[in-house]
Amino acid sequence: MSFGKRPELTAPPEFFYNEDEARKYSQNSRMMEIQGEMAERAIELLELPEDESKLILDIGCGSGLSGAALEEAGHYWVGMDISDAMLNVARDREVEGDLILSDMGQGVPFRPGSFDGAISISALQWLCNADKRTHKPVQRLYRFFSSLYGVLDNGSRAVFQFYPADQGQTDLIMQQAKRAGFNGGLVIDFPESSKAKKYYLVLVVGGKSNPIMPQPLTNIHSNSVEYTERPQDRRRALAGGKTKSVKDWIQDKKDRRRRQGKDTKHDSKYTGRKRSSKF
Repeated sequence: MSFGKRPELTAPPEFFYNEDEARKYSQNSRMMEIQGEMAERAIELLELPEDESKLILDIGCGSGLSGAALEEAGHYWVGMDISDAMLNVARDREVEGDLILSDMGQGVPFRPGSFDGAISISALQWLCNADKRTHKPVQRLYRFFSSLYGVLDNGSRAVFQFYPADQGQTDLIMQQAKRAGFNGGLVIDFPESSKAKKYYLVLVVGGKSNPIMPQPLTNIHSNSVEYTERPQDRRRALAGGKTKSVKDWIQDKKDRRRRQGKDTKHDSKYTGRKRSSKF
């Protein structure tokens, strides 16, 4: 993302993420790769028990790219987003998660204790803008965090990858999260790199007031980056270093849907083929 052209300063999210913008999330391989990597890192920071499937809330789920990472990690998910165009792309991709059209600034509309965790990729900074006369960032942030706190199970985490405009915006977000009852802090990956630097807000429901935060990923040389072992790296190692093809990934997803009793399209010779660029 370029800090010189911040989407949240262009238009409200429900208008910015129109059909043209949403289409990029199904056709731009570089964008899909970056979103997927950030989602995998967010899932890693949730520190969920291994070999257990959990129900995760994906806030600002968009076209379902972060949901795909949750599926790959073996979890169930529910996604909420303010853009109907983005949700339509997710539906076209036949994501496994349930999708809800909702404005996070109006609160999280679920029952108390519904989720084992939450992730959010590139959405939180939008709440710091007043897109309408009735929008007050402090109130919208507090309403969001306080309602999110209620729908998460005790001891669970919420991880937000976001792009703060400045330190004041970061402080505002963290103040309202703490006011809502969360503990936690920031994890800044690659802090010395202008391009690779990523902010993750890690929030904890209950527990110690100053929990130990996960270690950030760091630069070791100016031209090389040291990555800690990530979930996808472990999966590739177990598979003999081979990455799963798109066709195999789609087939595995369809098999999971059938086991769950969900409606699934029949297999055909077109399954897993690259689609035309026409929308």
